[in-house]
Amino acid sequence: MKSLHYFLVTPANGLRYTTERKGLIISSSKEDHLASTREAIVLETPYDYDGPIQKGDIVIVHHNVFKYYYDMRGKEKSSWNHFRDDLFMVDDVYAYKRKEGRWRGVGRYVFVAPVKNGRENTIITSDLEKPLIGEIRYINQELEDKGLQVGDLITFEPESEYPFHIDGEKIYRMYTKNITIKL
Repeated sequence: MKSLHYFLVTPANGLRYTTERKGLIISSSKEDHLASTREAIVLETPYDYDGPIQKGDIVIVHHNVFKYYYDMRGKEKSSWNHFRDDLFMVDDVYAYKRKEGRWRGVGRYVFVAPVKNGRENTIITSDLEKPLIGEIRYINQELEDKGLQVGDLITFEPESEYPFHIDGEKIYRMYTKNITIKL
């Protein structure tokens, strides 16, 4: 079965929610977007798709894809992405990787790791990360064409950080246009 315009995916861990991180329970609510699963396995690509993502790749998707929500009457429902059983339709993929490969940004999306401030052992601090500075973790083609590489330190626009936890690391998804300077 192929869709004309959507990737057909299933949650990578078989669950719609990931409620534990490093052995700690991070949420017990189905309404918490931070606990919704964001990794999916591609079962089929769109009929007219000719990009780099292939069947079997692992992809990063929006936090609402696998979420439940409650309608006006309090009845639990799935997002519009739900097709049937554990099959979901996705039109926007942020990053992908092959089974043994590295993550790679898709289209306009790039992933940047925050830079630690060097004060992790200080009890009284509200700034564990350097503001607006990051290291490119998962690059896209547009940034490579501009001469940037994985590991480059960059600055980015305020309010452009969209946090994810991928492979045990806090990381920000942002757009190519949000990156302002290579340090």
